[in-house]
Amino acid sequence: MPVQLLMETPSQTAGPYVHIGLALETAGNPPRELEIWNEMAKSGAPGEHILLLGNVYDGNGHLIRDAFLEFWQADHNGVYDPAYDPDKLFNGFGRTATGDDGLWTLKTIKPGPVNNGAAHINLSLFARGINIHLHTRLYFDDQAQPNAADPVLNLIEQPARRETLVARRCEVDGQLAYRFDIHMQGASETVFFDF
Repeated sequence: MPVQLLMETPSQTAGPYVHIGLALETAGNPPRELEIWNEMAKSGAPGEHILLLGNVYDGNGHLIRDAFLEFWQADHNGVYDPAYDPDKLFNGFGRTATGDDGLWTLKTIKPGPVNNGAAHINLSLFARGINIHLHTRLYFDDQAQPNAADPVLNLIEQPARRETLVARRCEVDGQLAYRFDIHMQGASETVFFDF
């Protein structure tokens, strides 16, 4: 009997309904009892507490108001925890989304350096118009020396492009914060990694 080859299933983008299933409050729905959301570090978690925030922009410089982001990071000692537990003071995995104002926020701790590299936070971005989520990293601008020696940042040949992965230190309502805007395309396009 001859083998019949099947056609590949067409690809599907992540939006515009990703918020309904994964970012319930952003979509205007009540949250589930157990929700992995944007508070990775609770009060009392060891380490330097920070707020991360930013916008996601399309190639025309317009805000993307329905992006969904996932973050994973090491703790303040540079150690990844493989298990999520809602009762822990710090979990190395969190989620957030942009809403009507286009802003995303995440409460966490500043990670320690991992494997002789600079402190960083890994993130994935899901949005309408992209078929496969995008991966990138967030580094900190007050870590210039470790950033300069980081092996992953040094894979990016143009120094100006490396800057697209660096979050800028600021203050929000008296709290230490870092701003990290993501540009999908254009002159300021964020570096994304191909895994």
